[in-house]
Amino acid sequence: MTETRADGASTGTPPVTSSTEAPHREAVEPQKTGWVGWVYFAGFMALLAGTFQMIAGIVALVDDGYYLVARNGLVVHMTYNEWGWIHLGIGALLVAVGLGLLGGQTWARVFGIGIAGLSAVANFTWVAAYPAWSIILIAVDVFVIYALAVHGREPKY
Repeated sequence: MTETRADGASTGTPPVTSSTEAPHREAVEPQKTGWVGWVYFAGFMALLAGTFQMIAGIVALVDDGYYLVARNGLVVHMTYNEWGWIHLGIGALLVAVGLGLLGGQTWARVFGIGIAGLSAVANFTWVAAYPAWSIILIAVDVFVIYALAVHGREPKY
């Protein structure tokens, strides 16, 4: 576009615009790929892991004789009552993150990796008490971390 003089001739220079006008740019959304399902998978897995964590916490609070070793055989020497509350709290956080992920909440994506990492560490220190359960929960936590770290931006939030 060029400026036009009063007599109709063109000056060849672009029109002068106000310096306060910024060019309008539309936000670029990340491309959705077939991998977007991983985020929803992470939401369901976080719900599942959180439920399992809460079950482990309730069992530790109710029946400390259920586990394979005495409390002095654990990696971190705490009572089963203390472990029960830790697992119950982490489980509740994971359930909240899972619901947030399924609802498309950005905060859930941000906190999901940290909470799943915390859950994996807690289960690693719990592995002596119940090895199979702990390893399954660590694997679920790794799936959640992978899905959110690699494909977390794909859903439309």
